[in-house]
Amino acid sequence: MNIALIIIFGFLAFSIFLGVQAQKGKDMSLEQWSVGGRGFGTIFVFLLMAGEIYTTFTFLGGSGWAYGKGGPTYYILGYGCLAYIMSYWLLPAIWKYAKDNKLMSQSDFFVSKYKSPFLGVFVSIVGVVALIPYLVLQLKGLGIIVSEASAGSISSTAAIWIGVISVTVYVMISGIHGSAWTAVIKDIMILGVVLFLGIYLPIHYYGGFQPMFEAIEAAKPGFLALPDTGLSVSWFISTVLLTALGFYMWPHTFGSIYSAQSSKVFRKNAIIMPLYQLVLLFVFFVGFAAILQVKGLEGPAGDLALLRLSMQTFNPWVVGLIGAAGLLTAIVPGSMIMMSASTLLAKNVFKVFVPKASDQQVAKLAKNLVPVVAVIALYFTFKGGDTLVTLLLMGYSLVTQLFPALVFSLAKKNIVTKAGAFAGIAVGVFTVAYITISASTVGTIFPALPQFIKDLNVGVIALIINLVVTFVVSFVTKSASTGNSTNERVA
Repeated sequence: MNIALIIIFGFLAFSIFLGVQAQKGKDMSLEQWSVGGRGFGTIFVFLLMAGEIYTTFTFLGGSGWAYGKGGPTYYILGYGCLAYIMSYWLLPAIWKYAKDNKLMSQSDFFVSKYKSPFLGVFVSIVGVVALIPYLVLQLKGLGIIVSEASAGSISSTAAIWIGVISVTVYVMISGIHGSAWTAVIKDIMILGVVLFLGIYLPIHYYGGFQPMFEAIEAAKPGFLALPDTGLSVSWFISTVLLTALGFYMWPHTFGSIYSAQSSKVFRKNAIIMPLYQLVLLFVFFVGFAAILQVKGLEGPAGDLALLRLSMQTFNPWVVGLIGAAGLLTAIVPGSMIMMSASTLLAKNVFKVFVPKASDQQVAKLAKNLVPVVAVIALYFTFKGGDTLVTLLLMGYSLVTQLFPALVFSLAKKNIVTKAGAFAGIAVGVFTVAYITISASTVGTIFPALPQFIKDLNVGVIALIINLVVTFVVSFVTKSASTGNSTNERVA
């Protein structure tokens, strides 16, 4: 066993230890397990949200896209900043309503606002379906990191199994507390590693940032700009919009909002988090540095760029530290995803159909569903397919369909009915599913449209259809309800 692998597994063991220790002295009710008893301050909430946002996608997918796609990669930098600005007003409103109504999951919010348990069931299913590709993303990244850092002595499959079993154990024991404690180590590691790599590698291979970009432009003219078709300006703008609106719609991110002590936590984080977004620049620099130094990585193999360049540059112990940081970027969000999906299925699906189930039974079921969610994700992980960024964008297209119903529910007078919310989400999700399964694009469906429309992100097209259906159905059902009430009064 090489030194890199020893370091990686050392950090894995330490994260498990922290996860198990985190539950000591706490009565692990469903509220404690899923939202930390609503007692987390600014630092823990910051680390949890950063833990969910800065994942293996950031570590490998961001550098992989810089390596393989060039200019379009910068969409990743843009959408987070827009989401943080929005969070200054959005998250305190969600937190206050959740606290007043003792909510514990994303679906609880929709159930309470629209007075419809079955809308909650539907939102839960949408959330879980979207979380699966997100969890697959983390598992694929984990397998890549351990396999590459160990120079193939541990296979990707074996690494994924080891990681999943480890995370499942500490999630079942400690819930969100384990994720929060592990997030502390993860953030320290990822900041140090990414900043070091992003500064050192361009200087080491090119003599600086400007010479690096000049060399790339000379070798691949136009690579650092947005192309005229495909990942063009309209794709860029629509993707930034889609992902900014969907940023806090992930069930595990939404659930972490409930864990805060007060609404002030979110306003402080909204000020700090855009600075943290700058870390992504250094991830991109690593991918750009690899373009002329690591040849032949095509398609999904582009996600290997950061590790391949690191392995040919540094001693094994440095590679071990890099691999350990990458491992933690999979474990923290992976644990949150497993916990959120299990809570949704237990509290917002099972409890609706078995209303007599006690809180203790629901809490026990939520914990027991963690390995079930893990096994489902493992199936899709080993089934193969797609780069890390593609998997993430597919999940975003699904969860963003929840945004209109959420935003309108926060208004003093909600113009959206529960039927309108249900219909809008349903048609939006169906549109995303159809386009994804059929491998279609706006351009292939409507080839006569102008190029800038054909390049729009399909998630935005689904969101527009979602809004139209939401308004139409809400108007019809509200009119029908008003008409019935008038007839009753006349009678």
